[in-house]
Amino acid sequence: MIRILTAGESHGQALIGIVEGIPAGLEISADYINFHLKRRQQGYGRGGRMRIEEDRVEILSGVRFGKTIGSPIALMIRNKDWENWKEKMSVEEIDKQIEKITIPRPGHADFVGYFKYGFDDIRNVIERASARETAIRVACSSIARKLLEELGIFIGSHVIQIGYAGFEDREKLDKKIQKLIHKPKGALELTLEADKSEVRCIDKQVEGKMIEVIKEAKKKGDTVGGIFEVIVTGLPVGLGSYVHWDRKLDGLLAQAIMSIQAIKGVEIGSAFENAKKFGSEVHDEIFVKNGKIFRRTNRAGGLEGGVTNGQPIVLRIAMKPISTVIKGLSSVDLKTFKNVKSRYERSDFCAVPSASVIAESVIAPVIANALLEKFGGDSLKELKKNYKNAIFVEW
Repeated sequence: MIRILTAGESHGQALIGIVEGIPAGLEISADYINFHLKRRQQGYGRGGRMRIEEDRVEILSGVRFGKTIGSPIALMIRNKDWENWKEKMSVEEIDKQIEKITIPRPGHADFVGYFKYGFDDIRNVIERASARETAIRVACSSIARKLLEELGIFIGSHVIQIGYAGFEDREKLDKKIQKLIHKPKGALELTLEADKSEVRCIDKQVEGKMIEVIKEAKKKGDTVGGIFEVIVTGLPVGLGSYVHWDRKLDGLLAQAIMSIQAIKGVEIGSAFENAKKFGSEVHDEIFVKNGKIFRRTNRAGGLEGGVTNGQPIVLRIAMKPISTVIKGLSSVDLKTFKNVKSRYERSDFCAVPSASVIAESVIAPVIANALLEKFGGDSLKELKKNYKNAIFVEW
């Protein structure tokens, strides 16, 4: 099974990742991983850090002559900004006095981390809780993503709302999505279309409204969140489990998504709309024609009982506004216990487009594990052979 471990601080020397459990024989390159790393860095509303870093991965082990060899894969992304932080983030003790941060930002891990680990400097929390960590997670997860693509499973995403700007005509949007994901590479077609937009929105008119909201947040010294959708196509029936709570695929996907910084909600299919209706209006009826099973709707989002039903997985995700606000919020200095304004730590105004790319990535190992659990294989060749027994439905 695929396991991922990451290490590194936001302004440390580098981010490190180890990926275990990838079958042998998978073609993978730094260029493929760097493509997704670059996508993660894009988006209107990103902060100054993106002008410093140009994330490039180094593959240190587990790959020979362009193919995985079954052993753990070690990856590294160097932090260019380390040059400016050598003293503040020194591994060894130094004589110079470094300013300690004692004012937590409301909504950030600052407050809880300070007390959880008994720190006297919030910098220790900031460095690891930072969304900078997602760079190495995207790199690691891209390997699992490549494995899925070898089997015709593709992951895509697009942004549907930023602040109060979003789609009023959901039916029109759904038709556009269906047209894209029914192309040969499914959800990948959707994500490439979204990548053409600064905010990863597939509608130009709505894109303009989203950008205006971000501009408003910038002008006010504020931040803004939003909602995005992740779709997975090409899935067979039967990934996941309904007999064990900890192997239910919907639960595992939700856990992966919720592990992304600033994510506060996950919806599978049209869950919240479904909650307002009668069952007869909600459940996806099953039909057969010419010996083929199909459905006319996908309100369940491709999952029933924690198991894939052969339709696309559809996840809608809510991201809160980033907690670093320039104008500051009421806080407390934990050293003096006096009321103060929260401090500003260099950050983004809006990271929703970036978060959608990160979400694509982090669910890849979850789906790949469900795939390996059902079909097995120590090599890609063996996995493909077993995968010929997979069951698919029309969608």
